[in-house]
Amino acid sequence: MDVALAGGFLSDRLAFAFASGYQAALRALWPELPADRRAALCATEAGGGHPNAIQTRLSRDTGGGPWRVTGEKTFVTLGTAAEVLLVVASEGRDAQGRNRLRVVKVDAHREGVQLSGMPPLPFAPELPHAGVRLEAVALAAGEVLPGDGYAHYLKPFRTVEDCHVQAALLGWLLQVARRSNWPGRVRDEVLAVAVAIRALALADPSSDAVHVALGGVLDLSQRLLEGLEPWWPAVEAGTRERWERDKGLLGVAGKARAKRREVAQQRLADGADTEP
Repeated sequence: MDVALAGGFLSDRLAFAFASGYQAALRALWPELPADRRAALCATEAGGGHPNAIQTRLSRDTGGGPWRVTGEKTFVTLGTAAEVLLVVASEGRDAQGRNRLRVVKVDAHREGVQLSGMPPLPFAPELPHAGVRLEAVALAAGEVLPGDGYAHYLKPFRTVEDCHVQAALLGWLLQVARRSNWPGRVRDEVLAVAVAIRALALADPSSDAVHVALGGVLDLSQRLLEGLEPWWPAVEAGTRERWERDKGLLGVAGKARAKRREVAQQRLADGADTEP
């Protein structure tokens, strides 16, 4: 989490702050990732990002041999810049018909991996996105990661990513505030929300209480951003213009966050918090 804050503070634009937060979020769940190689999570397919939509297959020949992963991902953040891919794949269905997911770690330059760059988005165009095709890619020992791919990785990542990306944004805003001589009171407000986000990032990402609290802190952050509008004229033109172009990035996945918060609130009302 502190890396996300620091990375945001050192970034000269929102896109690079986002990338810093995204990389820090990946390492919060996969601490074994190399520090000097960019990584990307590959989950979304043609049918979306829901666990039941994952059709990428993890399989092994009946006579032994390496595990192989085959499939296609349609939207991978930082895809063409990534050197390590964390691919969500299915082992098949369980007795209840649920998709049994695993996560595999693949070198982006391995034989059978094809990355296809996508056109830049209208906001934060410096962030590359890609589609990924995997053709029977052989996996080395240890590249099929332990644990349930959904419960241990994909599900908590949404919360972990929200915390780390928001922290990076706030770190970037704090740098803008200092560089532009915004009042100390304003800088203190940015720092206060950052501290709240940091505390939530250290909590259990599967907890309903954490989901509700995170929703509240994100609301605080939104009100903070609205309150900063009078101070942007003091910011140098290039930074100000990029902010106007890129702030739409903050609304990405807003519906999913709202739904997660709603479900968590209902579970808490029913006395069924997921926190142990």
